[in-house]
Amino acid sequence: MTDQQTRRDILKAGATGMTAALAQMSLPSFVFPAQTEDEDLVPFLDMPRTGPNRLDWETLDEWLTPQDQVFSVQHYGVPEFETEGFQLEITGLVEKPQTLSLDDIKAMPKQDQLMTLECSGNGASKGFMNAVYNSKWTGTPLAPILKQCGLKPEAKEIVFFGVDRKEETLRKDTKRELKVEVPFGRSLSVEDAMNLNLLLAYERNGEPIEHRNGAPIRLIVPGWYGIANVKWLKRIEVRDRRYMGRYMGRDYVTVRGERKDGEVVFVESSVTRMNLKSIVARVTRQATDDKGVPVKAYGAAWDDGTGVKQVEVKVDDGPWQTAKLDEEPHAKFSWTFFSIDLGHLKPGKHTIVSRAIDVNGRIQPSADDDEIALKKTYWEAYQQWPREIELES
Repeated sequence: MTDQQTRRDILKAGATGMTAALAQMSLPSFVFPAQTEDEDLVPFLDMPRTGPNRLDWETLDEWLTPQDQVFSVQHYGVPEFETEGFQLEITGLVEKPQTLSLDDIKAMPKQDQLMTLECSGNGASKGFMNAVYNSKWTGTPLAPILKQCGLKPEAKEIVFFGVDRKEETLRKDTKRELKVEVPFGRSLSVEDAMNLNLLLAYERNGEPIEHRNGAPIRLIVPGWYGIANVKWLKRIEVRDRRYMGRYMGRDYVTVRGERKDGEVVFVESSVTRMNLKSIVARVTRQATDDKGVPVKAYGAAWDDGTGVKQVEVKVDDGPWQTAKLDEEPHAKFSWTFFSIDLGHLKPGKHTIVSRAIDVNGRIQPSADDDEIALKKTYWEAYQQWPREIELES
């Protein structure tokens, strides 16, 4: 058996055959195992079709996302550069600066990281609901390298710079502008950089990372939004003060209103860890009978690694119903798939929505909850997303 065997082939094998089949699959490639062959897809209403290099929820059939459904966002364009002779520089407040070639990095201890990666704006609109994917990244852990370099006592922050560059205009006042060319950069505190199991990755799903996704080396930060996972990583610089580049100090900053003593106070915060989120990815139906239309829903839930405990689904103004979480495949930082039998629904239009609940009892908010309704910026779009369908008799 190969990883390319389809979910339906496994289902046809029967219970005994399925157990044996799954035991042989190091990376299960099926999805929504509760779905059967007599179910037909019900399209969502008023939704644009998915374009290239984006996750197509309605046709999703793999737990690990295939390359042609992997999104890429770049703010300074996709840089063109020679990867032959590539070197990664580790510099700044370290006792022993290092310059590592790709071969040097590949010769270091290898580690895999299963992880769902999401753009923090994913879900901000109907046309941008598919910038998320799940992968097995392969590379070498960063923390041991930093320890070998020897962080100086005054080190407080570590900045990760990519190859990509752009001229930025920094406005100082109404009379003067400062224009400078800067590399793309994001930073982490020393504590986070040493404790988040960061990976210098060079493979995705067993293949070299594609250039548009950050080859030859991409920083992988488990549980953090995509912006922190710096592509085309070129330089790691240890500093004694905060880095305030555009994508730390101005963009990817969430402005959110918080109610304090009867008034709304607006607070700015960096986009960092992924928020608890779920989505109904697929709705199916069976043939109409004398009770109505049998309907099922399937979807995915994910967070920053805290742990999804439960997913609930609601139809129209009905009660929240508990969905079944797939026990396998499962990984701490990867999405969990869910399914639910919604019973018989009447022909006509319906709204179906999911909400995730984590192990600490936190509930994914609706668009009307303060943390979403009082948010003024595009980032961190993790609200519940109602799906509209229409059932024919």
